[in-house]
Amino acid sequence: MHVKRLQEVEGQRRLAIVFSSGEEMVRGLTDLARDQQISTAHFTGIGALRAGILGYFDVTKREYRRFGIDEQVEVLSLTGNIALEGERPKVHAHIVVGRFNGSTLGGHLLEAHIRPTLEIVLVESPHYLRRTFDPASGLALLDLSPETPPAR
Repeated sequence: MHVKRLQEVEGQRRLAIVFSSGEEMVRGLTDLARDQQISTAHFTGIGALRAGILGYFDVTKREYRRFGIDEQVEVLSLTGNIALEGERPKVHAHIVVGRFNGSTLGGHLLEAHIRPTLEIVLVESPHYLRRTFDPASGLALLDLSPETPPAR
């Protein structure tokens, strides 16, 4: 993974991130957020994958139903955010990929194995968000309660 810091705009750090073949995006982006002390951000991306795991949340079972991608696909849309869950940054991303025949697959992104590249632009927010467990849904949701930002 290669990272280049772009011009900061209105207190928002911006990063260009390029993943190479063989790298895994969710783990890589989580590690980057931890190492760079990024507690809140949003991102978009395009590129291609050789494999991945997607899912959707089954509300009645209160768990993600997973399905795999095991073929070369184009990333048509990748969007997500980073927020603290406890003291750790948590990547939450959704993706739509295009298959060889023009059909698409999409869902919550759990793993993304890159080939040949994935390009992400990440924008850090000067404010931070936290995820807290919501017993009604069974998910860790964004908590918009006002709090003091964590020290850097």
